[in-house]
Amino acid sequence: MSISTVIKSIQDIMRKDAGVDGDAQRIGQIGWMLFLKIFDDQEQELELTYDHYQSPIPEHLRWSSWATDPEGITGDSLLDFINDDLFRKLKTLTSHTGNTPRGFVVQGVFEDAYNYMKNGTLIRQVINKLNEIDFNRSADRHTFNDIYEKILKDLQSAGNAGEFYTPRAVTQFMVDMTDPRLGESILDPACGTGGFLACSIEHLRDNYVKSVEDREQLQQAIHGVEKKQLPHLLCTTNMLLHGIEVPNQVMHDNSLTRPLRDYGPRDEVDVIITNPPFGGMEEDGIEKNFGSFSTRETADLFMVLIMRRLKRDGRAAVVLPDGFLFGEGIKTRIKQKLLEECNLHTIVRLPNGVFNPYTGIKTNLLFFTKGEPTKEIWYYEHPYPAGYKSYSKTKPMRIEEFKSEKGWWEKREESEQAWRVDIDTIKSSNYNLDIKNPHDADEGPGDPDELLAQYQELQSSIAVIQEQLKNQLAEALERGA
Repeated sequence: MSISTVIKSIQDIMRKDAGVDGDAQRIGQIGWMLFLKIFDDQEQELELTYDHYQSPIPEHLRWSSWATDPEGITGDSLLDFINDDLFRKLKTLTSHTGNTPRGFVVQGVFEDAYNYMKNGTLIRQVINKLNEIDFNRSADRHTFNDIYEKILKDLQSAGNAGEFYTPRAVTQFMVDMTDPRLGESILDPACGTGGFLACSIEHLRDNYVKSVEDREQLQQAIHGVEKKQLPHLLCTTNMLLHGIEVPNQVMHDNSLTRPLRDYGPRDEVDVIITNPPFGGMEEDGIEKNFGSFSTRETADLFMVLIMRRLKRDGRAAVVLPDGFLFGEGIKTRIKQKLLEECNLHTIVRLPNGVFNPYTGIKTNLLFFTKGEPTKEIWYYEHPYPAGYKSYSKTKPMRIEEFKSEKGWWEKREESEQAWRVDIDTIKSSNYNLDIKNPHDADEGPGDPDELLAQYQELQSSIAVIQEQLKNQLAEALERGA
């Protein structure tokens, strides 16, 4: 049975439980269970590797002690054990077992986690399904990202605050082109479920890790910050699965709450790869942390933070919407700072639909190095594959599509997809980075009949929605009467 089928079966079981309300709670419930199972799987490996390894989790609370027997504890006994013993002790774990780094990881994960399920028999059914996945098997381990993709797509609110799953092809391309190396510190300040960090780990292992010493060095390379509890839980689990034994450098925090002036040389990193939330607004007061770059728009604040936290000669790859490229006001000042302090050497312009179904906003990949001002910017317009007019669930973006960019990257020449713009042109346009492909023929506004048909279809959709809203309002008024 495939992992996605197992996860769907688990979600179906949870829908029968009166305590679980909606996709967000289902994902939260799966999340802490996955964490404990994978943590325990890793514990068993560590016990074989290190003679005197001791788990920070008391023996009777370890997944292998209470969850792996399919005929084990169930019903009200299981429910009482989880609520009164497991959660209570894991939320205060370090006070029970001492200040062990892995103990702090467990405590941090369970600090804001909850057991939503109220039926112990259904909990046992979920646990037994999870035990069908063996994360020590390479096949199951390598498909673990499918779990994230599946549960994120099921989270109906995804995208409401600029948060969405970054397609694996985009993640891998950004990591490949930034090329993090062994000995460098790697940060994602808005790491979500850890896609960029996991991809960076795989890149280092595939290209640079050759010895036990290299493996130990890799353990210290990964840094992440995630504001929300659920993605942080999933990210921590993802890091465990990718061999990070103590993922205590993945913090449950908001990167933007610390004043910019408080960051010093010790906070600087070699590589930042991220897809910061855009389209969202930070809470009141956050903007005061950024001095003259005061704004509440999340993506703008992250760009200022990224520039501050990069070391000299540090490299960054960032996903940003078109709005940042042509935006004015604070955005203009941020872009001026970027171009004066960093070499923004490449902007890859992605086509529409890359982030569907989360958002239809057109996006760009910005690659820059800190320490020298920008003299010219190369643009590369990523085309749809032959026969595509958009991406979809059955036709997602694939890493093979970036073969042309990779082939062009080192020996750059202008072409139908690639062009360059000098810094004087950028300055004269008031730092507008939304430079259209000069090789595209001006196709005009489009075919009149096609535009009319699209307009009529849109008007029809609006009329249907208006009618639905009127009916719902009428029903609500009748109930109120």
